[in-house]
Amino acid sequence: MLSEKTVKLILYELLQFACVCIPVFVVMERFALVIHSVKSSTTAYWLVVAASLAYVTSATLIVWVPLKYFILKTRRFSEVTNWRPVTLAYVILSTLPCFAIIIASSKVQVDADIKCDSFTELPVSLVLLSLICVDIVERIRPLCLTGQARGLEWDFEMPGPVLTHLEQVTSVSGQLQVKGRDGDASPRSPVRNGTLSGRWRDADESGTSRTSSMAYLYSSQSSHSGPFRFVWIREPRHDLFVATFMFWFDTVEMVRVAGSDSVYYTAWVFPIYILAYLSILRAVITPDSPLLASSSVLSQDLPFLVLRICLVVVFGYVTPVLYILKNIFSVVSFVYFIFLTKLKLLNRGRMF
Repeated sequence: MLSEKTVKLILYELLQFACVCIPVFVVMERFALVIHSVKSSTTAYWLVVAASLAYVTSATLIVWVPLKYFILKTRRFSEVTNWRPVTLAYVILSTLPCFAIIIASSKVQVDADIKCDSFTELPVSLVLLSLICVDIVERIRPLCLTGQARGLEWDFEMPGPVLTHLEQVTSVSGQLQVKGRDGDASPRSPVRNGTLSGRWRDADESGTSRTSSMAYLYSSQSSHSGPFRFVWIREPRHDLFVATFMFWFDTVEMVRVAGSDSVYYTAWVFPIYILAYLSILRAVITPDSPLLASSSVLSQDLPFLVLRICLVVVFGYVTPVLYILKNIFSVVSFVYFIFLTKLKLLNRGRMF
């Protein structure tokens, strides 16, 4: 009988393989319908369908299966820490041909002066959803699907003694300074109401901030117990699903703009899908890599900001202003905190 680990592995691999095949088949079939409408030929339709079958078979046997073999059996990429080979293979084998076929379909319909299919919702609901599923599988693979996430969850209901009140502890240097200022001060100053006396209270500001932050994290056990204690629990597997979808919302909105008729049958469909694909390449980087922040600004926020401003100028409000503000804040905050804070004018300690 198969073990739970083997069953989970089979389910993951079947799901990822389905995400590779299904978008290509569906997009190619829709493209075959467009060719059939333009050429009025059944032969052209079946040629496109046969080409999709041949492509998926070749990509699976030449790239996908050998890659999975090296990863699962020989652990060839076990030391890779900053990029994900499976996600890169999926982006090249599935997402890239789907976007290319959608762009080619727009070009074919514009040249033939026939508007029969704008692929509405297909890139967003199928192509990007499959990409999100592959991303989720890669992230959740090390975690268990049953039971509690031991060692990973953040539960405020902590057993045993709980620290409920923290007080400031004076550093040794602060005590020496106090003794230097007041010669008759005794190192055994009285304690009043659980705090040190006033002569010892002017310690480091950093210690105060650390104390206040720790006191905020720790609270009484009784206030987080009872029938509603689940509202204080952080489940990392649930957070993973939410964070993954949030990661793709900006790209989803950009691809959705290309699905509108006013944009799809124009030349603007080319830069939209090209920049969207470049932003998708961020998924190749591991979520905890320090390269992710700079790659997000350079491959998504900055290009999307310029493109969205151009789209609003040409077509009106085809994209919400909220996403434009998101791109502006992302770019400005990255430049400010990474570069401008190093300048002499803004590098004077804690001004604010």
